[in-house]
Formats: sequence, C-alpha cells, structure tokens
Amino acid sequence: MYPSCFCLLGVRMKLDRMIGILYALLKNEKVTASSLAEKFEVSVRTIYRDIDELCKAGYPIVSAQGQRGGISLMEGFKIDKTLLSVPEMQAILTGLRSLDSIDETSKSRLLIEKISGEKSDVSDAGSIIIDLSLWDKSRISAKIELIKSAIEDRKVISFNYFSPDGESHRIIEPYHLVFQWSSWYVWGYCYLRDDYRMFRLGRMTDLIATGEPVGDRDVPRYKPDKLLHGENEIEVCVRFDSSVKWRLADDFGAENIVEDENGDIVLDFTWSDEPSLINYIMTFGERAEIIKPEGLRRQMAKQLKLISAKYET
Repeated sequence: MYPSCFCLLGVRMKLDRMIGILYALLKNEKVTASSLAEKFEVSVRTIYRDIDELCKAGYPIVSAQGQRGGISLMEGFKIDKTLLSVPEMQAILTGLRSLDSIDETSKSRLLIEKISGEKSDVSDAGSIIIDLSLWDKSRISAKIELIKSAIEDRKVISFNYFSPDGESHRIIEPYHLVFQWSSWYVWGYCYLRDDYRMFRLGRMTDLIATGEPVGDRDVPRYKPDKLLHGENEIEVCVRFDSSVKWRLADDFGAENIVEDENGDIVLDFTWSDEPSLINYIMTFGERAEIIKPEGLRRQMAKQLKLISAKYET
C-alpha cells in the first residue's frame, strides 16, 4: 500500500512549451522551427509534433518552405481572451506552479508570469499549492529534465537501479513521467524484463540518454493504480495502537481507520512485497503487531531477534 496518488502524464509536461509556441506566433509574424527548437531546447521534430497537435486543437497554423518560409498563424487570426475564464486560467496556473516546484530551468516560472500578466484579474497567488519537489530539489530535477527530453525526442535511456532484489542495469524506452505514491517514477518498456515497468527516480544512478530511438511498438495506455501491484505482493492483517491513528490516516485514509471494542485499530491491506512491509511495520515499534499471515509473523520475529542481537553485550 502506498499513500497519495497524483499522476502527471506526458501531455501535461508539454503544456508550458505549447503555450510558449502560441505566444511566439502571436508576437511574431513568422518564426522558424529551428528557432523554436533552440528557444525551447528540444528537437525540430518535437516542434513539428507540437504544431500538429495545436492544429488539431483548432489553431490555424500554417508553414511555408523556402528562404522566406517559416511557421505562422493564419492572417487575421486572434485568440479571444474570453476563450478561457478566470477559473480556467487559474487552473492552468496551478498546474504550472506544480511543475515549477521541480523545474530548475525557470521555464514554468516565465510562463506563469506571462499568463498572470495577460489578464489582470488572474492572480499568481492561487488557493491551491502543489509542491512536487523532494527535500533536495536538485537531486530529482536533473533526472526529470533528462527523462522528459528523452520522452519528447523518443530516445532510450539507461541507468543502474536499486530494488529489493538487488542492483541491476536497466535500459528502457520511457513513455511517461509519473508522480504517484508520493514519489517520482518513469514508466516505460524495459528491455531486461521485456515488459512495461515503473522505476522510481530516487533509486536510479548513472542515468543517461543513449541517443538510440525507441522501438516501433504499440504502447498500451498507462493506468494509474492505487496499489503498486507486483508478483510478490502480500495480503496482511495488522493491529495498531490507537496512538498512531494520525499516521494510519495519512497512509490509508481517515475514513478507513476504525477502532475496535478494545480501542485498537485492525487493518487488512495489500502490500507490494514482504521486505518493505516488514520495514514499514517496524517503524511503528511496539505499537503494531502482525496478526496474519503466520509466516510473516515468524519472519518479523526473526528480524527482531537479529536486530536485538546487535545490541546485546
């Protein structure tokens, strides 16, 4: 069981750039794909994909070849400022502010300032604040930027990865950056497992973009799941002391925390694997007891004896 599920799919990661392209076209009579690619630090191919999506969204963008060619909005076209209401603009700003919390390039901050200045009745303050950063912002932001670029350019990435099964080297085709279970992940096709997998960014080292193109495959739709299911998941029943109710409310939801006639809290839930479950239960100290399965009770007792032996004189 993992708390707090919030997912950012790939399309949201392109929001800042696509709005920026529209502003560039509104401010300039004509721009080139190469200049836009340089401005937003992506490939020309990525710019053309963004232009295609803007056209599908109803923006009349035209392109011309040759020495005097370029990309421009159809003559006479203007964006109606009433197209987006103040609440809708505020919602966009909320999304941009959440990206700004992990963005070391300040691109999101520049867009926030532009949008806030476009409509005087739209405030940058906002009533909702979403902070997606970790305590050490720099530790995760560089990985996010590299993976985001690899997704946009459709390139393979590689890294060393730490998991409960040990350390391994992974090469994957990245398709989505995901903020879920209170952490950042990348979802993609793993060559080692020959299947789609989630990888936690904090467990990666030596992350690089290989430059190799992703394969031509039919990518399934990513489906966020409240539980991180896996082959080794386990069902467990645990009794907690009522003094840790506040922690259980964070992890399982306050509506699921009910005391029994003895004042204890008994919960049945599913966890991804046995080692991390034991570690989780141990953080409660004497305030938690595994009821079942019996095998897990024995494993916990064994682990506690090993720990106790380290402190015996």
